[in-house]
Amino acid sequence: MKAISDWQQFWAQAKGEAILVEILAIKGSTPRDLDAKMVVSASDVFGTIGGGQAEYMMMDEARKMLRHGQTHREIDLPLGPQIGQCCGGHFTFSLRRLDAYAAQIFEQNLRDEAEAFTPIYIFGAGHVGRALTQALKPLPFKPILIDQRAEELAKIDGIEKRLSPLPEAELRAAPEGAGVVVLTHDHALDFIITGEALAMNRFFYVGMIGSKSKRNTFRSWLADAYPKAPFDQLVLPIGGAKVKDKRPEVIAALVAAELIEQQAAQAQTAEVKLGGEYAR
Repeated sequence: MKAISDWQQFWAQAKGEAILVEILAIKGSTPRDLDAKMVVSASDVFGTIGGGQAEYMMMDEARKMLRHGQTHREIDLPLGPQIGQCCGGHFTFSLRRLDAYAAQIFEQNLRDEAEAFTPIYIFGAGHVGRALTQALKPLPFKPILIDQRAEELAKIDGIEKRLSPLPEAELRAAPEGAGVVVLTHDHALDFIITGEALAMNRFFYVGMIGSKSKRNTFRSWLADAYPKAPFDQLVLPIGGAKVKDKRPEVIAALVAAELIEQQAAQAQTAEVKLGGEYAR
């Protein structure tokens, strides 16, 4: 959990002298929502409340509090021309000094948020697989890299890795609503993993690297191997067809964006359905 290690380093360097900046209320258009937080020390910042002049102003106010020994303040701030922003909204901020206990709670909240991240099962630790894990690390996802080859998994650190002689078996323990991205070194293995993932019909995203011809071949294979599997839920090619750049880092960025978009669309659909149930 990179955010946890970053926080621990920040807190150690702050030596117990830091201000937590939270958003208490918002009105109109604002660059961040109520869940945004920022911790300010005399020389560093952890997190963001949206950037821009509003963030710089809260950093200045927090450091004034540190210098003057203040423990708590609330600040109302309109986002208008007077501070060089044109959002037109309004923030109410809470600024309070963190003690050791409050810092522990803040760290636990970070851990809870990370545990709630959606797992993305990435099958294949080649160039694209490794690039995708890096692209997902700062996002609200938990990348899990799976491969049969120990030497390929050894080329990357800082993420969860699984060495498995039967990668498709990892799907059986995967939670409902996870994502699956298949980009192994073997087309036959791609087909097996993707076929099982589609047949389970419980993942928010199933994508496989490949071309239009691979898609057509897989469609025929799936019809024989898993006739009831929903082929229309497959994303192939991953990352879309508009950008032709095949560099691993570019593919990874496109797939990361695709995962965010698809998860957001699914969440919106779920909200609409829930609203309809309540309406009844």
